[in-house]
Amino acid sequence: MPNMKFQPLPGFRDFAPQEYAFRAYLFNTWRRVAHRYGFVEWEAPTVEATELYLKKSGGELPTQLFRFKDQGERDITLRPELTASLGRIAASYQMDYAKPLKWFEIGSCFRYEKPQKGRLREFVQFNADILGDAGEGSDAELIALAIDCMREFGFTADDFVVRISDRDVWIAYAMEHGVAEDKVADFLSVIDKFERDRPEVSQQKLDAFGMKREDLEAFIKNPPAGCSPRYDAVYAELQARGLADYVKLDLYVVRGLAYYTGLVFEIFDKGHSLRAVAGGGRYNGLVSTLSDGAVDMPATGFAMGDAVIAHLIEACPAARALRDAALKPDVCDVCMVLAAPEMRMQMLSLASTLRDAGLRVDLPLAPAKMNNQLKRADKIGATYALIVGSEFPEVELKTMATRQSVRTDLEGLMTELLPDAD
Repeated sequence: MPNMKFQPLPGFRDFAPQEYAFRAYLFNTWRRVAHRYGFVEWEAPTVEATELYLKKSGGELPTQLFRFKDQGERDITLRPELTASLGRIAASYQMDYAKPLKWFEIGSCFRYEKPQKGRLREFVQFNADILGDAGEGSDAELIALAIDCMREFGFTADDFVVRISDRDVWIAYAMEHGVAEDKVADFLSVIDKFERDRPEVSQQKLDAFGMKREDLEAFIKNPPAGCSPRYDAVYAELQARGLADYVKLDLYVVRGLAYYTGLVFEIFDKGHSLRAVAGGGRYNGLVSTLSDGAVDMPATGFAMGDAVIAHLIEACPAARALRDAALKPDVCDVCMVLAAPEMRMQMLSLASTLRDAGLRVDLPLAPAKMNNQLKRADKIGATYALIVGSEFPEVELKTMATRQSVRTDLEGLMTELLPDAD
């Protein structure tokens, strides 16, 4: 790449055709699986009132906002995630749809944080949510959807794990150990970073609650049987679906956003070489909070980001092979090759006829050597090269994969190209 004066800002990306094709591959895969599960697509504005994200987010999110004043002096933010927008929209339109709502969205999000591997300032998320049902069946359905998205990309149980936890277990633990109700959120924040913090840092934070790090380690590694009835119910449902090998109870997982209320989960590669591929969980009170109590719908959902999964696909041979097969050039059914410049108008007429029939047709825009035109047909992945020469209306149709050619008139050409047409 030449040294250009203007480059994307840190944490932002260009999408040249090959990169855009990969992004489309991700989008198409997510949509295909979501549709199999009966989800419908929605979208929200890229910019929202900042208050929407401050109302109930918690964690680091308020410090990572792309926040600014517009020309009307409104305090606005580029959306850092979609759950808040979903809660707002669901509260407004929920009477128009049968419940539970099974909605998904694919779109850009923005967070002002340090760019690094798997973490960008603009990224795309696949969001899937179920609203209006409080049962374990919704949690199991969401987790099954997340697992099947991973499997659709070519990953197996040897490649990733869904780590499921229950915030209610930690809330009960906190209450049993004398944590004041107004300090429970602070305690959960400590647990959220427990795995990443150095032991001495964790202990320093736990000193405020009179707890020992080794006691929490022991509780995480050997949780009491039946400590989370909801997890047990979800596990049974996933087992019935043949998906139990993909999940495990893991109390290290808490999720940083304050709106989570119960079962939460994250997907990690088995080597734990990357940050979470996906994460989500229960957020039963968010819709009520955003609607000031006017609408109360239990909800559960997850988000899967494009930046992390791109690295994971590159590292997994099976997933990489599926990606590469999907990204083979396929933009053209017929590449016109002009062998006789005086036949250009006839070639243009024929190209229009083929396009009207629904075929994808590329053609030379300026005079070029026939050999260079054939090379272009190869490069753009054309199925056929259609050579128009001085013998027109007789033409030569070359199959690019085999290099075999047939000479035919225009009626025979249409039969070759559209054998199923009436």
